[in-house]
Amino acid sequence: MSTRNPTTPLWWGAIVLRLITLVFACGALIVQFDNYERPLLGTGVFGIMCLWSGLTTFWYARGNRHAVIVVADVTLTCGLVISSLLVLSAAQYAATAPLITTVWASVPPVVAGTRFGASGGVLGGLAVAVATGFAQHEVDLDVIRDGVLLVASGLLIGAAATTAHRSQAKLEQALRAEAATAERERLARSIHDDVLQVLARVRRQGADLGGDAGELVRIAGEQEFALRALVSSETDVQSGNGNMEIGAALRALSNERVRVSAPADDVPLPAHAGGELVAATREALTNIAKHVGTHAPAWVLLEDLGSEVVVTVCDDGPGISTEALHDATAHGHFGVQSSIRGRIEQLGGTATLDTGPGAGTEWELRLPRRGEHG
Repeated sequence: MSTRNPTTPLWWGAIVLRLITLVFACGALIVQFDNYERPLLGTGVFGIMCLWSGLTTFWYARGNRHAVIVVADVTLTCGLVISSLLVLSAAQYAATAPLITTVWASVPPVVAGTRFGASGGVLGGLAVAVATGFAQHEVDLDVIRDGVLLVASGLLIGAAATTAHRSQAKLEQALRAEAATAERERLARSIHDDVLQVLARVRRQGADLGGDAGELVRIAGEQEFALRALVSSETDVQSGNGNMEIGAALRALSNERVRVSAPADDVPLPAHAGGELVAATREALTNIAKHVGTHAPAWVLLEDLGSEVVVTVCDDGPGISTEALHDATAHGHFGVQSSIRGRIEQLGGTATLDTGPGAGTEWELRLPRRGEHG
């Protein structure tokens, strides 16, 4: 998959713009040279402009676009703009002659927008606009107009750069999903031709067996359902950016006794947090099979509430009394405390158990979306 920077065309556009404006600044220097208060200083400023244009062209073209270089670009340009106070004569100011940098100073806001986005472009434009106003001695209509253009150019280029990055991220995610789907389909065909057919045959022909053989048949049936759910999932569990797609991961737990309900849209969580949430859900389902029965139905509901993700696991079994829970903890059976509550609470979430004699069992696992979960 290509890792080409999506803003590369914008960087090349800034390079070309800088070279064009440098030629314009050279023409302005030639025309205004005899009227400068300090022509040698003006020549020196133009020399710095040429040197910096060459350096930035080399750096930006080779992909060296670090934030420090871009900030230095804006800062140096502002300093060269202000140097017009020492170069231009009083007569040139009276005749509203152009500053020593002329339109060459319009490039840094474009570069800042390309590197930092819309906010960076606006700040870069404001910095150059303030320097221009300071160098002009006053803020008149022309200065305001130039300031608006500088800020607007930084804003527009910054917005374009941000859109380009987002579009590339979505494209890469779509390509990953397409590749994962193709691989899943290939595996599904292979599994269907071999493993699933064998498991299905065992489940059908061994349905009436009892004892240990019947238990093996039941396990084979559960594995068949789990495999079918896994290979038929339309969304890859790993959704990119280090995230896990919880809906797909939970659907993989479904079988003939476990029904999973999840939103059609992706429900991403950081991989570690998502893995712990799925593990806690699996532990709750294991407890149902252990205490209610291997054939007991169970239901899993996934809800995406925006600020938090909620997973509900319930059954319609006999329930658990408070005394039984205390006794289990006292005798060292810490499955509820460590495997379920411990996992969720360690991530800043809550795990609530609602149960009682004859009332079934319901786990509500709430996990907030926070940066520290990644």
